[in-house]
Amino acid sequence: MKNKKVALVTGGTSGLGRSIVLEFANSGYVVGFCGRRKQEGEETLSLLKKQGGEGLYFKTDVTQSEAVRNFVEAVVDKYGRIDVAVNNAGISGVLKNTAEYPLDIFDSVMDVNLKGTFLSMQFELKQFLKQGNGGAIINVSSALGLRGKEKAGPYSMTKHGIIGLTKSAALEYGANGIRVIALCPGGIQTDMDDVFYANVPNPEEVKKERMKSYALGRMATPEEVAKTCVWLCGDGAAFITGAVIPVDGGKTAK
Repeated sequence: MKNKKVALVTGGTSGLGRSIVLEFANSGYVVGFCGRRKQEGEETLSLLKKQGGEGLYFKTDVTQSEAVRNFVEAVVDKYGRIDVAVNNAGISGVLKNTAEYPLDIFDSVMDVNLKGTFLSMQFELKQFLKQGNGGAIINVSSALGLRGKEKAGPYSMTKHGIIGLTKSAALEYGANGIRVIALCPGGIQTDMDDVFYANVPNPEEVKKERMKSYALGRMATPEEVAKTCVWLCGDGAAFITGAVIPVDGGKTAK
């Protein structure tokens, strides 16, 4: 652990989050990560250790302030500090027009995506300020933080909100050497992406048509987005803050 940097990742138990955890470990970081599903968290930790990494899984609901505080404190107690943080925890909701969108699902999407990111940033920023040596925060937004999508209003709403929060925090804490960046992936080949197609007739045809909207003609792999995330936390991106970085194969270039 000596001389290794410490990365903190929310929503690190599956999909993109799991790839981010493993990529940080591959890049020489110690990784503390959280998620609500214990089994998947333990599976991710096992994968991390199999590739020679070191890390900590902490079962956490990012919508609860005390739970987030406990997670950040657990990582700091074990490893002494945090150097970078990635706020990836999020849910997609359902595909429904705005007038018909279920309020209970709306509340869940707001709580996890927006409130969860806000709470995580609060405790990460306090720890960075306490340490006094800067730091980097990557907030995972989405290409839908830069555009709209029919039947995905609440999800798009939260991802736009994350960009606003990112820019504000970058301005607030830049003088402290803390960088804050919004990462905006397009479609990623994960189980979460499949949720969007759960109630869509002929999903394979819809997916095929969707690929035409990407300049590269395909969605990203989780590993591609994870590598960008780790790079943004490193020295090569030392002068990047308050930025919105699309990783979307040209989706938002139109």
